[in-house]
Amino acid sequence: MKTMKALWGRSARALGQLSLSVAATLTTQAALAVGNLPGGPAVNQLDLHPPVTQIARDQIWLHYFMLVICTIIFLGVFGVMFYSILKHRKSKGYKAANFHESVKVEIAWTVVPFIIVILMALPATKVVVAMKDTSAADLTIKTTGMQWKWGYDYLKGEGEGIGFVSTLDTAHREMSNSGKPAGDNYLLKVDNPLVVPVDKKVRIITTANDVIHAFMVPAFGIKQDAIPGFVRDTWFRAEKVGDYYGQCAELCGKEHAYMPIHVKVVSQADYSAWVQDKLKAMAALADDPNKVWELAAMMERGEKVYAANCVACHQTTGKGAGPIKALDGSDIVVNDPAKQINILLNGANNGAMPAWKQLSDTEIAAVITYTKNSWSNKTGKVVQPAEIVAARK
Repeated sequence: MKTMKALWGRSARALGQLSLSVAATLTTQAALAVGNLPGGPAVNQLDLHPPVTQIARDQIWLHYFMLVICTIIFLGVFGVMFYSILKHRKSKGYKAANFHESVKVEIAWTVVPFIIVILMALPATKVVVAMKDTSAADLTIKTTGMQWKWGYDYLKGEGEGIGFVSTLDTAHREMSNSGKPAGDNYLLKVDNPLVVPVDKKVRIITTANDVIHAFMVPAFGIKQDAIPGFVRDTWFRAEKVGDYYGQCAELCGKEHAYMPIHVKVVSQADYSAWVQDKLKAMAALADDPNKVWELAAMMERGEKVYAANCVACHQTTGKGAGPIKALDGSDIVVNDPAKQINILLNGANNGAMPAWKQLSDTEIAAVITYTKNSWSNKTGKVVQPAEIVAARK
């Protein structure tokens, strides 16, 4: 009886622990529950993204057309094979035929595959040629991949002259660091989305500053490598207003997962309004490089630049991580402003520290000043934009 009670007690405790474990699992799953993201990934998605361009629709049609042909070939070949094995097996008294050099068989297995290849090649070639026709674009945008963000420069069309960097939203990085993801757009939200007008042909020119990246937006049916020193291009014409998401599709380093793409397709009227607002904002930020800044104002400006461009590697504490060198207590940061300026303009460690020439003179001066006076680096030094102008020459 005592043995039975002991066994019963242990079983009850085990059952209780199992119940707690199941409850914890269900609670965790509920906390991590997400829904479909319009223009982005869907829960348990098996098919390709819903298309919003003609090219994407053609790709989906081509995908299923090829799948049907391959399925028919598979069923035909294996159907004949298994039928022959079962129907003409030796146990039923059949004997293998002994023949060779059949002209009819030779003609059949040459002509039939040739016809199949032609049937597959013609529509595929038509789609591929259409994908590469970037002529007569209404808008041309240069997309520059860099570790780990995207730079957008509007080169031609309405909005010419606009340029900005698109970075993963800092709140999402904090979610990733804490292990508490939330939201349907987790790791897809950016600070500055790419904005384009609906029903306009947009040419995307891709390149990169450091390593190979790839610009991919599934709903548009585009994926184009961005290679340092090379210029590639692709295009799309979005037919529906909305938000569409993609990611860098080429493994580009430890922050590869934090390099999302957000394209906002808006009406022509909204796009024109966005262009005017953006140009005004850029004009307001076009600081006079000869202006002499006070420490407090430079620190405030530098903190924003650091949060947008530097915190991913050097962390909010300035301590860096792994091979990323710390800025807090760094001899270069504290004592060698000329070398620090050179590193920001030209990069260092074979691209591990990228060049930041795309930032304005004031932005570079501000972020250097910020690092010199943050954490334990209380130097009291202010780097002025004029020093960056001189270093660029």
